[in-house]
Amino acid sequence: MDHDHYPQNYTTEILAKVKVIALVGASANAARPSYGVMKFLLARGYDVIPVNPGLAGQDLLGQQVYANLAAIPVPIDMIDVFRNSDAIDALVDEALELSPLPKVIWMQLGVRNDAAALRAEFAGIEVVMNRCPAIELSPH
Repeated sequence: MDHDHYPQNYTTEILAKVKVIALVGASANAARPSYGVMKFLLARGYDVIPVNPGLAGQDLLGQQVYANLAAIPVPIDMIDVFRNSDAIDALVDEALELSPLPKVIWMQLGVRNDAAALRAEFAGIEVVMNRCPAIELSPH
C-alpha cells in the first residue's frame, strides 16, 4: 500500500465497515484532539472505546476507559492511534496478540511508522497513516 496516496474512497470505505473503535491515547482534556475526535465518532454512531492507562476504570464521554487493548472485552474493528510514531511498533505488537485481529490500524495526523504498518498489513490488517477519521468523514 502506498501510504502517501490512498486510492479514492479507501478511507471512507474503511470507515463504512467498522463499528467498534479503540481510541488509543484518549484524553479527558476537551482541548485535546483525541477528545474531539472521540466525541465526533460517538456522535456518528461508532462504538468508541477509550484506551489510556492513566484513566483506566474511569468514564470518558460515557464510555469506560481501558488500560490497554487486551483489556477490552469485545472484538475491535479499528484502532485509532493518538500516540507518537515511535509508539506504533509496540502498539502493533499488542494488536497482533488480539483474537480476533482488528481489521484496521489508523494512525492520526502526523503519525507514521512504515515498518510497523508493513507488519500489520502482512497479518491482514488494513493500515491508514497520517489521516484523521473525523476529517475523512466530514464534508469536503
